[in-house]
Amino acid sequence: MAKQRTVFVCSECGNETLNWAGKCPSCGAWNTLKEIAVDSKAKNKNARTSVAESSSSKPQRLSEISSSQDVRFSTGIDELNRVLGGGAVVGSLVLIGGAPGIGKSTILLQLCGEIGTSKKVLYVSGEESEHQLKMRAKRIGVENGEIFVLAETNMERILRSIDEISPDIVIVDSIQTVYLDHVESTPGSISQVRECTMALMRKTKANTFTTFIVGHVNKDGNIAGPKILEHMVDCVLYFEGEQNTTFRILRSAKNRYGSTNEIGVFEMNDRGLQCVDNPSEVLISGRPSNSPGTCVVGVMEGSRPILAEIQALVTPSGYNAAIRRANGIDYNRVTMLLAVLEKRGGLQVTSCDTYVNVVGGLFLDEPAADLATVLAIASSYKDQPLGDHFAALGEIGLSGEIRSIQNVNQRIAEIARLGFKECLIPFNSKLDIPEDKINNIDIIRVKNIREALKVCFK
Repeated sequence: MAKQRTVFVCSECGNETLNWAGKCPSCGAWNTLKEIAVDSKAKNKNARTSVAESSSSKPQRLSEISSSQDVRFSTGIDELNRVLGGGAVVGSLVLIGGAPGIGKSTILLQLCGEIGTSKKVLYVSGEESEHQLKMRAKRIGVENGEIFVLAETNMERILRSIDEISPDIVIVDSIQTVYLDHVESTPGSISQVRECTMALMRKTKANTFTTFIVGHVNKDGNIAGPKILEHMVDCVLYFEGEQNTTFRILRSAKNRYGSTNEIGVFEMNDRGLQCVDNPSEVLISGRPSNSPGTCVVGVMEGSRPILAEIQALVTPSGYNAAIRRANGIDYNRVTMLLAVLEKRGGLQVTSCDTYVNVVGGLFLDEPAADLATVLAIASSYKDQPLGDHFAALGEIGLSGEIRSIQNVNQRIAEIARLGFKECLIPFNSKLDIPEDKINNIDIIRVKNIREALKVCFK
């Protein structure tokens, strides 16, 4: 009988210790050590196997490694290609996370339909049977192509199936449902998730196919399992969006082969996820006409300018301490802008309840949205609308000055393209926009908050 021992594994960094502690000695995280039973004999056997497999490879000179092959290919989904940096990379391991029902399995099934006509795909389902997967694929129009389906949770059998059919694409849905026999813990545990991902990574790199794995998220919005899981894979994508809305945002949190600033926008309907080619028009559609407390800003998501609508509601507070709520924008940033608006702009807003919301599920984390946020708050406070064709760009400092921002030309071009007539920008912004891109938009330069308030509320 194999000898068992107990170790404590950190869910954040994967560090193992013999004794429990409130704080991980490796990464410093609190209350992350989980007790697991380890079969030492099986673990040593697995270690010897991995060493034997790795010893078959030989060192090569960097100059002798061939780079002529096409290592990147199109997934057939434009928004997914954008987030991946121009397409998927051969031999890469991509982790897709998101809340239940957000669309992770749907986009991967659509990926099968687009790529299955030219490449061989193996879809491993650990949560649905073959018939359930067939019904869902038929509903979104995925039926033809070299698509193989395997309903299996045993990782050894999955690896054997990969060797048998030699696929170009492998999809594992989800990593929390598969397990290895020699790991003495339940599927979804820290050890199982780590070891199964490691086995998939070794097979992916050795056979140079592309692997997509689905990961569930916990209540904090992070992918369930050890944090080291995100370090092991090449690319981490997160699906974001509200369950009661049809729009979904695919965001890259890590990408070894591209930018992490790009986003993909999708719309969910009865035929699956559809790419949104013009997200700016979609995100600002449905704006109320001449309504106080709303302002449009141009933000940069990677290389793409997108228009976002910021809403604010300011009401007299009935409590000793005013209420502050922020959705889609940093709460601490909003409180700072309120203080600057009262001190430098002369509006008594700190004694009012203030609610700020970004429409469409976007999260604005760049300071270019400062001016639009302040003007939306001031518009609600004064109960005066800014106008249906008004936008604002600029970062606000603690002295009330409006500082210049990056990519102002691309932002204004997108604002003008959608028919806006006025745009407030920092005074020292450098513009280099062709006349055909401006479309008669009125560019207004301001130096500080007081000038901006005078222009908007005459």
